[in-house]
Amino acid sequence: METDGITQLLRRASAGDAGASDELLPIVYAELHRVARRHLQGERRDHTLQATALVNEAYLRIFGGSQAQFPDRAHFLAFASKAMRNILVDHARARQADKRGGDLQRVPVDDALTVALDSAERLISLLDLNAAIDALADQHPSAARAVEMRYFGGMTAEETAQAVGQSVHVVQHDLRFAHAWLRRRLEGDAAD
Repeated sequence: METDGITQLLRRASAGDAGASDELLPIVYAELHRVARRHLQGERRDHTLQATALVNEAYLRIFGGSQAQFPDRAHFLAFASKAMRNILVDHARARQADKRGGDLQRVPVDDALTVALDSAERLISLLDLNAAIDALADQHPSAARAVEMRYFGGMTAEETAQAVGQSVHVVQHDLRFAHAWLRRRLEGDAAD
């Protein structure tokens, strides 16, 4: 379905239109599943969190407690990005607690966030990435929000710009800045 159609359904559902909510469910579910598959495609085969479970948990967090209201698809994806990040981090923390650090969840870093050490791509801990994004958010909230939407939500610069009310140029600048900042931060942690 086209983006404008999704936006219209989101607006109608926010206004209490049950028919729109029913139409929206498979579309939202499909969108969340696309993002979840993207996150989990590089994981090991015995990874305990599957795409469908991630989607179900995200859907419950987004729509479970109250009538969620999103003015458009971009705002929905921004909210979903945050929900997926929280779910993945919670899962990684639980795994770390279960294994006492012996089986940390490792994630391939998005091409733009790849940390090159000795000319080899490095897998970093999702918990390390989360801590780095939190530290970035303390100093540069818009850059952290942009990288969260890109990495955890799979949003384009255009979708992010629409969600945060900034120009695409500003979002692209924030993404470049965030990638450089996170790279330095994660390389520094690896050197410690």
